[in-house]
Amino acid sequence: MSADAPPRFESLMLDFLAHLELERGVSRNTLTAYRSDLLSLGEFLQRSEVDALKARHGDLAAHLSELAVADGERPARSAATLQRKAACIRSFYTHLRREELIDHDPTADLRWQLRSRRLPTVLSREQVAALIAQPRGTDPLALRDRALLEAMYACGLRISEAKGLQVGDADLEEGMLRARGKGGKERIVPIGRLAVSALHAYEAKGRPALVGIAVEGALFVNSRGGALSRQGLYKIVMRHAEAAGLGQRMTPHTLRHSFATHMLEGGCDLRSLQEMLGHADLATTQIYTHLSSQRLKDAYFEAHPRARRRA
Repeated sequence: MSADAPPRFESLMLDFLAHLELERGVSRNTLTAYRSDLLSLGEFLQRSEVDALKARHGDLAAHLSELAVADGERPARSAATLQRKAACIRSFYTHLRREELIDHDPTADLRWQLRSRRLPTVLSREQVAALIAQPRGTDPLALRDRALLEAMYACGLRISEAKGLQVGDADLEEGMLRARGKGGKERIVPIGRLAVSALHAYEAKGRPALVGIAVEGALFVNSRGGALSRQGLYKIVMRHAEAAGLGQRMTPHTLRHSFATHMLEGGCDLRSLQEMLGHADLATTQIYTHLSSQRLKDAYFEAHPRARRRA
């Protein structure tokens, strides 16, 4: 922060960041991003002559609105960046309330409009089935690829979480999987029947053939028996996506988006989905309610004889 910035805000900021690092164990990247977000907020409050502990909803909303507009020195922030900054500010003021430094919540309903955020691409159930069906046969690599695709879709895994799975993380008897998300946070996610079957076949016949006598803790391994890299995992997913005719429609993260949307469409409640996805903020999960609603509208306009859109 600049030399003439109020030391009071800097002290509050440093205390909050220490709380995130020491008590919540957030990642270094998240700490860096939150520090940048709070420095920006502190500079805005200083220019506006507003004490951070006395800031109101209007002050914080004005800060986000300012960031959304380009000026001569910088471009407008993206919708995703504004969402993150809003989440940071909410977390910061929640911490201040927890520490009893304020007795009000200036962040109530503070969020950047989700409509300004591009909705993620989602595969249909039929497209997911076509993708997972691509690894054919019973050779070790086919068993691995099928288990990988099933697990990513069944549990809504990020590519880093799939890569980080260790032997023993999938409890096939109980049908549960331990995933390590952002900041090293662990969560337990149920595994569906088809994914359990694919993982069982891979662990019984595929992985032993690939690993041989080597000692390797990673669940998913490459053709030489070593831990599968992020790039290697990406290539596996995209190779089968191309074979299924989906190469232009998806990335590995699309499986996570598809999992979340299909869960909501199947009746899963938002809080349970938040826990399964490992989202710290419910607002992040809510994007899928908008996506699910859009898919419902598309289906309506395609099917209803008096509502079809003009060509």
